[in-house]
Amino acid sequence: MRYKENIVLKNGKEAILRNGEAKDGSDVYENFNLTHGETDFLLSYPDENSFNPKEEADFLEEKTNSSNEIEIIAIIDGKIAGTAGIEAVGKKYKIKHRAEFGISILKEFWGIGLGKALANACIKCAKEAGYEQLELNLVADNKRALFLYESLGFKEFGRNPKGFNSRISGFQEVIYMLLEL
Repeated sequence: MRYKENIVLKNGKEAILRNGEAKDGSDVYENFNLTHGETDFLLSYPDENSFNPKEEADFLEEKTNSSNEIEIIAIIDGKIAGTAGIEAVGKKYKIKHRAEFGISILKEFWGIGLGKALANACIKCAKEAGYEQLELNLVADNKRALFLYESLGFKEFGRNPKGFNSRISGFQEVIYMLLEL
């Protein structure tokens, strides 16, 4: 999928939101490792990155050429500040109406509206792709993200008290949320 939008954030800076492309592979790889090292609320740690820069480039190219999946990058002052994407839950008839949503933002760009902008871009893309439901997993202690997703209309549909096992804090409760499109 293709997406491009210029937005102005709360701090007055401009951000370019666009689909990631193969040429962004190394920068997105580096961004993944940085964001996943800055918070304990994401699914994995930097040492668990399953891609190298070339594989990241291939992944981005695949999403750009997809009709129903995307990886969006946010660029501020020439730097990738965050990424977000939607991915099909599956291709089988019974689940092809569902997509998963994920987002990560460098800590220096938290609190300026970038998360909301990326989430809205993914919601727009999910609707365009024909999905009827967008889903996400969220660590219950991530109150800022919970507030954001609830403000966008996501509803909780379950919890897993030992959903994540953090290297730092032990078990983390995971909230399952969905947005009907």
